[in-house]
Parts: sequence; structure tokens; C-alpha cells
Amino acid sequence: MSNINIDKIIETLTYWATTYSVKLIAAILIFIIGKWLAHKISRLITKLLEKNNVDITLVHFLESITYYTFLIVVIIATAGQLGINTTSFITIVGAAGLAIGLALKDSLSNFASGVMLILFRPFRAGDFVNAGGVSGTVASIALFNTTLKTPDNQKVIVPNSKITNNVITNVTTNDTRRVDLVIGISYDDDIKKTKEVLNRIIQEDKRILDTPKTKIAVSELADSSVNFVVRPWVKTSEYWDVYYDLIEKIKITFDEEGIHIPYPQQDVHLYNNPADEK
Repeated sequence: MSNINIDKIIETLTYWATTYSVKLIAAILIFIIGKWLAHKISRLITKLLEKNNVDITLVHFLESITYYTFLIVVIIATAGQLGINTTSFITIVGAAGLAIGLALKDSLSNFASGVMLILFRPFRAGDFVNAGGVSGTVASIALFNTTLKTPDNQKVIVPNSKITNNVITNVTTNDTRRVDLVIGISYDDDIKKTKEVLNRIIQEDKRILDTPKTKIAVSELADSSVNFVVRPWVKTSEYWDVYYDLIEKIKITFDEEGIHIPYPQQDVHLYNNPADEK
């Protein structure tokens, strides 16, 4: 009886060995070769992205995503080769992915916006921008948020989705910028003389560019003033220095030349009512 049982056991083991050894070897080969291919494909994508000067943060992220996506496919293929039912596994993974996606909806939105910012480059680190309701110098661009440094040296972290869903103004992207000033003078002052004085102030400032040409013109006959527009072009890096210096210089020169800058005034007229004296 024992000999019969031993023979059956040996027969069963032989059957299992001959039946599943090939599948096991094939599964191992699928896993090893698949993992090697996943690594090679992810590295190839990385080289292509680096060749096209894609941001290094995005390159590393896409490399990881590509590698692990292919690795999951390899694992599923390996399990299928071993005879494991992968349909339920795929269903579970899909359901888990959907649940995670819903839970991380806002984070995924920020991530997608970060990818767009890195790919399309509306601004770079060091640019001064108005984005997401915040004005400041871009300190860093990450996949989920962008860090800005405000002029008063505050650190502001803005979610990327808030930036891409609103208007982005890149103040320093161009080398030159126009200074827009509105200067008012009294109706009693000489317009021609004022234009000559403004032209002289512009010509004396060597930081103001010759091209494009500065525009000086009467723009409005307001209630209490004749308004001039003064629009010189300067290097972007010198914009605020020129802006403040011009305002000060115009005020000082106007005082020296006897040109008046109007300011709000009220004339109060008092009348005597004979009825109040009785």
C-alpha cells in the first residue's frame, strides 16, 4: 500500500514538474526580459526629452512613470503565464486607480498644470510675473506648485492649477519695457513750453533708449488740468529706477520753470443772508 502511495506521489510530482516547469521558466524569462525592456524604454524616452531641453524635473518624473507602467504590464503578463487569473486583478487595480484619482482630484489638477507650465514655459525662474493673483519673482517651478518671492521678500506658494486657470503676465520676459506716465499741468501754462521741458528731461536721462522713440503728447483736457502722456522706453532691468527718477525730475524741473501741476481745490463762497441778521 505504501509503495502504491509513493508511486502516486512521484507520478503527481513528475506531472506537475513537466507541466509547470515550462510555464515557470517562461514566466521568469518574461519578467526578466520585460523588466529589461521597461528600463531601456524609459531611458530612451529620457534621452529624447533631455535632447529637446525638457525640464529635468519633468524628465525624471516621466522616466519613473514610464518604467513603472511597463513594469506593471510585465508583472500582469508574468502572472498570466503562471495560470493566475489576472482579470480580477486588473479590475481591482482599475477600481483602486479610480478611487485614488477622485480622492486626489485637486492634486492631479495641480500636477497636470505643473506639466503644462514646464512644457510650455510661460515663465522661468527669475522672471517677475503676475500669476494666480500674486505678483513676484519666480523662485522655483515644481510639479504641484510654484514658489514666488514678492517685492517685500515674502515667500508665496501658489498651486499650479490656480496659475494656469488665470491670466499670466510675464513682466520681465522682454529686454525692453515702456514707462507710462500721465503728467497734468494747469490750463494757464504753456503747452509748447511744457513739451520742450519734458523732451529735455528725457534727453538728459541716458538710460532712456533712442529706439523706440519716446512719445510725448497731450492726451486729455481734463476738468482741472491739461494731461500729457510721457512714454519712454528703457531696459526692463532699469524700469523702476527710471520711473521713480523721472517723476522726481519732472516735479523739480516744473517748479524751476514755473509750470504748475494742479491739485484738487475747493473754493468756498460765503454769502450773507439778510434774514439771518434779523
